[in-house]
Amino acid sequence: MLKELLRSLKASMGIYEARDGSIYGLLAEFSDPAALLHAARQVRKAGYRHFDAHSPFPIHGMDEAMGLGNSKVAFITFFTGTIAGFALAWWMQWWMGAVDYPLNISGKPFFALPPSVPIIFELTILFSALAGVAAMLALNGLPRPYNPLFYSKNFARVTDDGFFLFIAASDPKFDQVATRQLLEQLGGYNIEVIEDRGEEDVTPAPAPAAEAAVTTS
Repeated sequence: MLKELLRSLKASMGIYEARDGSIYGLLAEFSDPAALLHAARQVRKAGYRHFDAHSPFPIHGMDEAMGLGNSKVAFITFFTGTIAGFALAWWMQWWMGAVDYPLNISGKPFFALPPSVPIIFELTILFSALAGVAAMLALNGLPRPYNPLFYSKNFARVTDDGFFLFIAASDPKFDQVATRQLLEQLGGYNIEVIEDRGEEDVTPAPAPAAEAAVTTS
């Protein structure tokens, strides 16, 4: 139960687990942003959930096509940053002024809200900023210096002019033959079986002819 929960949590951050020892998933290239957007929409309609789209720039409508919904960063920032910063600043000034070291200054109250506003404001903003950055990194599964997709030489073009769709082997619907056929039907080409070889060497190496990735068109 706990292992399955951890697997689902990691998948929500785009971190997938290999199946059958080393098979990480299937990577397909598409000709343009529109083709990639259509493929992502159809893959989700087919019932796949562990997949990701990669492109050199944001594609309008991709979040909706993948079923990602609205970002949860704002909620995490508010509940863990804003409230925590506000409460800590309030409690800290009350403790210091009214409990730990109270001083009678011209009969003024040991703790009052008006002079406490600047510190409350500053800590609220500070904690919100830290929580927002931490939530963004966590929900994106960052930092992540190692990714099995780095083994694909073709995938290196994703920061230039390549548009790729990856379906993870950890998806319950994943079947190497059926999933490949789906990607081919959607217009995918240069379809590769990505293997997770571990973190020893992430530099893509030329595969022998007998083991080269199958290319379809």
